[in-house]
Amino acid sequence: MLKGMRWRLTVGYAGIFAFILLFLGAAAVIGFSREMTDQQDTLLAQEAKDVKRNLLHGEHREVLAQGSAEYSWVALDTEGHLTDRDPTAVTLGTLGLPSKKLAREALAEDEAVSATIRGPQGRVRVISMPMREKSGKVVGVIQYARSLRGVEHTIGRLVLVLLPLALGGLGAALFGGLFMAGRAMRPARESFERQRAFIADASHELKTPLTLIRADTEMVLYRGALNQEDRTLVDHAFAETGRMSQILSDLLLVARLDAGKLEVAKKPFDLASVLTEEAERFGVRAASKEIELEVRVTGELPVRGDPKRTEQILAVLLDNAVRFVPPGGSIQVTGRLVDRWAEATVRDTGPGISTEHLPRIFDRFYRAEASRARGKSGGTGLGLAIARDLARAMGGDLVAESAEDGGAKFRLRLPRK
Repeated sequence: MLKGMRWRLTVGYAGIFAFILLFLGAAAVIGFSREMTDQQDTLLAQEAKDVKRNLLHGEHREVLAQGSAEYSWVALDTEGHLTDRDPTAVTLGTLGLPSKKLAREALAEDEAVSATIRGPQGRVRVISMPMREKSGKVVGVIQYARSLRGVEHTIGRLVLVLLPLALGGLGAALFGGLFMAGRAMRPARESFERQRAFIADASHELKTPLTLIRADTEMVLYRGALNQEDRTLVDHAFAETGRMSQILSDLLLVARLDAGKLEVAKKPFDLASVLTEEAERFGVRAASKEIELEVRVTGELPVRGDPKRTEQILAVLLDNAVRFVPPGGSIQVTGRLVDRWAEATVRDTGPGISTEHLPRIFDRFYRAEASRARGKSGGTGLGLAIARDLARAMGGDLVAESAEDGGAKFRLRLPRK
């Protein structure tokens, strides 16, 4: 239990750390991408101005688009018709220019606008800038573009650098979290060990006086020198000592389960024969209450586990069923093979288990509604908890659910041989 809590704390810590790393990594990549985009826009704006001076004022400024497949430019008039373009565009491509939509936006806003468009070879960053004569009259639009393949390659390299760093940080967080969770759980572990040792020692020490009291009470009843009233009191004391002895036995079993010191065999056996024997053992009690106990098992159910512990689990389930099913009801015990499991199901027509109690039905000492509480019918409140722990110790599981037509249904799963 504590080991599971330690791992849950570690996974929770690592999950939070992973979320922080993911957030910081995404922020770094997005921030770097925006910075690269701003640099692209600044460069493209300067290049567009140089081309504009060359076209309008006859200057001969050198531009990056000359002889480069990474850059390209076009000039449009105010109607959107092409008036000039990069001379090398015929052989190296136009990168998707012109973009008439951006040209209209630049004219409408009367300023430079930039955007990323989809070109023939991928994503392209484009700036669209109005062209003015010296008089200030707008005579057209200059568009300058650059392929983003280089930028995307740079961002990809950044991600490849960040990814192993993030994985290394996450691994360090897992080891660090496991270490810190172990230290944080140490006081709880020590307290739990002291509690477990106390329960085991107290239960063991109390067994002896209870056994003596039970023996003395049995001797008094055997002699028969009691009036009816005294005999009733002694009978009651004898029954209560038996119940207390069962509680102590359950507590000792729980302590050994928690300490991992309970011997649970994992050997091949036939679950079908165990089911049949346990059903026969409880058949007399069921018949005395006019309860029909039916066993439906066809063929062998080869499993790997502990037959004695399996008998103990089935005894808990059948005992509960017999105690809670009203006279005239029925109990059905079935067995089948499901994938890599052998499954035994105990289904009854009793009051069932309400939905709000199902998640806690296996908690130790948990009391469900009065209809299935232990009350006068006996029970220690530990039976189902012990049964599930035993099932899991054998590599299987025990689950509870409400039957479709009322009653309770318990499914025991054990690994097939």
